[in-house]
Amino acid sequence: MMQKLKIDRKFVPMLVTIALFFLGYAYGYIQYPGMRNPQAFANLFIDKGYLLIAAIGETFVILSGGIDLSAGAIIALVSTASAYLMEKQGFYPEWVIPAMLLMGTLLGLGMGSLIHFFKVQPFIATLAGMFFARGMCFFISLDAIPISDPFYRAWSMARLPIPFLGKTHISVNVVISLVVLVIAMFLAHRTRFGRTVYAMGGNEHSARLMGLRVGRTKILIYGLAGFCSALAGVTYSVALLSGHGLYASGLELDVISSVVIGGTLLTGGVGYVFGTLFGVLINGLIQNLIMFNGQLSSWWTRIAIGALTLIFIGVQSAFVSTKRRQTVVRARRKNHADPAAGPAHEVGG
Repeated sequence: MMQKLKIDRKFVPMLVTIALFFLGYAYGYIQYPGMRNPQAFANLFIDKGYLLIAAIGETFVILSGGIDLSAGAIIALVSTASAYLMEKQGFYPEWVIPAMLLMGTLLGLGMGSLIHFFKVQPFIATLAGMFFARGMCFFISLDAIPISDPFYRAWSMARLPIPFLGKTHISVNVVISLVVLVIAMFLAHRTRFGRTVYAMGGNEHSARLMGLRVGRTKILIYGLAGFCSALAGVTYSVALLSGHGLYASGLELDVISSVVIGGTLLTGGVGYVFGTLFGVLINGLIQNLIMFNGQLSSWWTRIAIGALTLIFIGVQSAFVSTKRRQTVVRARRKNHADPAAGPAHEVGG
């Protein structure tokens, strides 16, 4: 007699996202001949590589129970500052790129320190960071600055062929984003840092009682998010070969929606970096479907992403409510079986 396949409930949101992506791509594959070209699939990674990098950093923040609104502004600041330093001041990319990554990391650490030491709400601290970064863009330059550096141009134009798929290729930025994804998955699931992030998202007070370094980890989480946003800014400026303060406007909402659609609970503690990959791919897939359709405005992308985000938040709320009810039922059964134990919340107290 065959046993029923049981799927752990914590994987359900991510599996729904993956299934939704493949169903959507199958529809496009059948409906639009252009999507049958393997390059159309590769373009999802090429077009959204920078978004994936930024969303990976945001995933750690949301897993910990926080939020980061500064991703788009940091991307714009990095693009503007790097363009200014190379084109106006004559600095080499070998100096500019590490400086930009350090700047993003320090901004993230600063916001994390505000949240931890001064008990500022993450929404307020990162909103302030967003305004600061966006303002600094226009302090540096009011106009767009084109990048003519040979290294950046060679990086932007480089194409890496995919074996056995003919002329199908990817960009260097795709490789960078996938390397960041692999490293992030290792951090999340194979390190003490990752375990602490999940514990904080589940219950920060309990994580403290367990002896975990919650304060230090919280600061490091925002530092990691700042680093990822800065790296996304570098790849973004390479792709566009320019920098401007208006770049990536509203991108923080795309980043957050990609994480939520990827199956990470906004309440924290549940989710996977791998799911964020498919949240980003769904974002790109919707844009491709609208492009191949040719009759819909690009604003339909926002509408579709907004609708999906609302649906996934609703599913997450139902998931959390069901989990809480099951916890209460188990606690009541335990107390009924052992009346001497007392109420569940008094055990061990």
